[in-house]
Amino acid sequence: MYPENIGPYLSIDETSVSLGELYTIVTNKNKKGKKGSIVAIIKGTSSKDIIPILLSISSEKRFSVKEVTLDMAGSMNLIIDKCFPRAMKVIDRFHVQKLAYDAVQQLRIKHRWEAIEEENNGLSIDYSNGDSKKQLLARGRFALYKSKSNWTVSQATRAGIMFQEYPDIKLAYELAQKLSYIYENSDSRLVGLARMARWFNEIEQSGFKVFKTVKGTFERHYENIINYFERRNTNASAESFNAKIKNFRRQLRGVKDTKFFLFRLSKIYA
Repeated sequence: MYPENIGPYLSIDETSVSLGELYTIVTNKNKKGKKGSIVAIIKGTSSKDIIPILLSISSEKRFSVKEVTLDMAGSMNLIIDKCFPRAMKVIDRFHVQKLAYDAVQQLRIKHRWEAIEEENNGLSIDYSNGDSKKQLLARGRFALYKSKSNWTVSQATRAGIMFQEYPDIKLAYELAQKLSYIYENSDSRLVGLARMARWFNEIEQSGFKVFKTVKGTFERHYENIINYFERRNTNASAESFNAKIKNFRRQLRGVKDTKFFLFRLSKIYA
């Protein structure tokens, strides 16, 4: 732990150091992944293990934290409540958007299994771009993660066919894109709140079971999701730091001595 590195804006995330061993990492966002970034690296992700360790930091330093970005894990939420009680919790927008994109992909996968079953029964269709129904639904997954403006020519063609054949996939895709629009174009908490409420209504009207599950998750974390619109902070700094750790691990061709690996990380980033 490096309490001297605490700043007003922190990120908390988990990462695997070696052989699937998970560590909880708290970083100072203002240090931008450079020296002074690491506040703590603690083995495990359980709140009952993490909280007592972070509570050993002076209350003066812990109470100075204004904001912490995190994912939707319940343990992370509890850690912030107990250790940084004056901090506003901001759930990372990219974790939220991923839920919506996963719902779209789940719908695509459902139709793909149906297409595989049709082909097994001797029913095969080839579309104008040369894809069979099964291929269309397999290859179309990449386009569903992107906005239309970022599609290649072949992706636009494939998506057009897929949306014509499967209007429910088109509707689900448009719902996911509307969420991206809300995040990118809402310049205040009030505007974000109003747009999110309308988006919830559209989900309700769509009748998609998978999106209702997404809506339930939103409702459980609503306040922390909306907090994003205060300063538009994300957990990108934590994800970037995780990427640095993975790259460092790759350069060393794996981690044989975890303690020494963590020592080296600390020398560079703490």
